[in-house]
Amino acid sequence: MERLNRSMTAGCLTTLILLIIIGISGLSWLWYANWHAGKVNSERRHQAASAILQQARTTAVTTAHALNAGPTRDTGKLTEEIWRHTGSPLITYDATHQTFRARLSKQVAFETVRVLPGGGSDAVNRCLDFTYSRTDDHMWTPKVFVQKNDVCRPATDIGYLSRLASTRIQAMDERELSRTAVQKSLDPTGQLRTFTVKSVSRAASRATVTILITSHDRTTDQCYRITRPTTASSGIHPPVTSMPQPAC
Repeated sequence: MERLNRSMTAGCLTTLILLIIIGISGLSWLWYANWHAGKVNSERRHQAASAILQQARTTAVTTAHALNAGPTRDTGKLTEEIWRHTGSPLITYDATHQTFRARLSKQVAFETVRVLPGGGSDAVNRCLDFTYSRTDDHMWTPKVFVQKNDVCRPATDIGYLSRLASTRIQAMDERELSRTAVQKSLDPTGQLRTFTVKSVSRAASRATVTILITSHDRTTDQCYRITRPTTASSGIHPPVTSMPQPAC
């Protein structure tokens, strides 16, 4: 019995040691896997952020070339040129300093590595300010600044509201395209205060609606010109174009 007891004790001790070794090995693997996943995710996040900045610099230079290529000094046409290249929903012009500022939020998604199977995704957001200043030699010089993400909230809000306005104007019957009717369509209760229809005009089978769009927090506004054909076929609503303007 004593020999059996000694054998059982030795066996239990060996089993315990093996369990401890297995547990330590498992914890070590989990720690390393978690560390490696964090390292890879950090690198991918950095790459995504770098991609946003590189694209922003390229866009800034391309836009400046387009501004310098045209002889026009019309702020409306210059604003539209900046919008075509940047897609910014908020573009302002400072006449005193002869500077345009375009603000928007950019996002790049990337795949993440996880310890457990399945994977996932994440995204990097950057709030960008593009500035284009006219120098003494009458050339437009670009700069790109990264702001805190909260700074871009009004611009993002205005972008959403401009798309909403375009959708509703596109859905309207051409006979209803009047200043009062458009205002009613955009703000049925009259309490939103995000849309102020300034004018509705018609020319060459097109209707042009000028709207002052105000962000929900009332801190920022932007004038927009929304244009749509007044003729449709087969009940299909014609497409609209929506562009920011320096003033209404």
